[in-house]
Amino acid sequence: MTTPVRCLVIEDEELLRMALGDALRAEGFELLEAGDGEEGLQLALREAPDVILLDLMLPVRDGFSVLRALREDRLTSPVIILSARGEEWDRVQGFEFGADDYVVKPFSTAELLLRIRAVLERARGGTPGLAGTDGRARFGDVEVDFAGYSLTRDGARHGLSRRELDLLRYFLEHEGRALERQRLLDDVWGRDSFPTTRTIDTHVLKLRKKIEPDPESPRHLLTVHGVGYKFVR
Repeated sequence: MTTPVRCLVIEDEELLRMALGDALRAEGFELLEAGDGEEGLQLALREAPDVILLDLMLPVRDGFSVLRALREDRLTSPVIILSARGEEWDRVQGFEFGADDYVVKPFSTAELLLRIRAVLERARGGTPGLAGTDGRARFGDVEVDFAGYSLTRDGARHGLSRRELDLLRYFLEHEGRALERQRLLDDVWGRDSFPTTRTIDTHVLKLRKKIEPDPESPRHLLTVHGVGYKFVR
């Protein structure tokens, strides 16, 4: 028997929460529900659902705060933000805090189901040829622990957000190749997402601070002027 996918809906609008619950149950999902941010955060940390649908405008604790706390606690469940706030700043902020997708209200149930299946598929995907059987990759004096969402350099451990880890994984998979910013956005964030190329630059700066002995003169994560970035060992 196939284990049902467990979906946590954190949404304070009761009618929308009920509608989402009915639609997801009809598709075979097992539902968890919360009507405010703090309740949703505690439920997520306790139950570790397969996917989380997260509103931003929540009572008690707003969605950005919930998302940040989830990623700081290393919860790896994919998170899809559901929000009436469709401005670029909100979308960028959501992705930088570790969201896997961002859906602007109103949305169709069919579209949402497709996005849920897409993030679940990405979450299940492996990284062939990259990490060894211990789920780690090594270059220079850096050791990346994919399962632990962290890396170690010179004996110091640094936590990685989901996006930082995904981006570093992508660079490792494409070692030595100049990668355009738009390609990084499409392949790491997804073609249905809405970050800007500035998001790539921000994440590269964060990664350099963690993997480079001198972030101002990087050895591994190099800028290719007029193109984007290139990773070398």
